[in-house]
Amino acid sequence: MLRKFTLAGAAAFFALSGAALSHDGPHPSDAQIAHIAYTAGQIDVAAGRQALAKSRNPAVRGFAEQMVRDHSAVNQQAVALVTRLGVTPEANPTSATLTAQADRQMRRLGALRRAAFDRAYIANEIAYHRTVNGALSGTLIPNAHNPELKSLLETGLTLFREHQAHAERIARRIR
Repeated sequence: MLRKFTLAGAAAFFALSGAALSHDGPHPSDAQIAHIAYTAGQIDVAAGRQALAKSRNPAVRGFAEQMVRDHSAVNQQAVALVTRLGVTPEANPTSATLTAQADRQMRRLGALRRAAFDRAYIANEIAYHRTVNGALSGTLIPNAHNPELKSLLETGLTLFREHQAHAERIARRIR
């Protein structure tokens, strides 16, 4: 059952390898990249808030607090940057798919309780960060044209790699 939730969580971000971000198709614009990155951050903030509402495990709660804090901070930086640059983030099929899949995943996680929730949430966070980090390094950063956007994405990637490692450490402790 845990494997099913892990795979469902990973699926939320495998959409990043779809047509909007395909190396064979058109590359995303900076406005689309900004929207995708912001959407990904919002999804993790919402997941963290869900974990804070459901979990009583101190390690899981601490991680969830970090997700809310860090992803909110990066998104605030992104909003400030696009505002200053006069760029309007552009909704696109990838960000829409991410939102829809994340909503389904939150409903799945919402049905779980106690340790089952904790394990599924952390497994989802590992898969989520692994996929987001791959999309950042393989597609979003290389296709970002604005140097400030590229720099923000690179800073985010460093932080999000740390998130993945943190979630992996927690997963080893709560099996």
